[in-house]
Amino acid sequence: MDTIGGYTQTEVAGMSEAELETRALIKAASALNKVKENWGESKEEMLQALERNRKLWSVLASAMKEDDCPQPVEIKQNIINLASFIFKRTIDVIAHPEPNKLDILISINMNIARGLSGKAE
Repeated sequence: MDTIGGYTQTEVAGMSEAELETRALIKAASALNKVKENWGESKEEMLQALERNRKLWSVLASAMKEDDCPQPVEIKQNIINLASFIFKRTIDVIAHPEPNKLDILISINMNIARGLSGKAE
């Protein structure tokens, strides 16, 4: 095992669920922002960033539907609604690519990450 891989696995193993979710949301937002900043350079990179973000939100929405999810009903419904919006926006970006359409996806991820980490805007 390489040193960096071992460090990353150890670091992740010591994180709470909220910390892992925060990190995943920030990473997805960063990938989307990179696509926006380098718009037109790589359609494949755009598709990969959108797919990673969609998968992340699929996991988050699925977790809200679990019987043992500790979140209040209102929070669960809000996350599910956000996921639905993200799925629709993802399809829209793929069908009609425009860099400014990524702004809301980046913003949602960063705002949820900020909330999970307990930091206000």
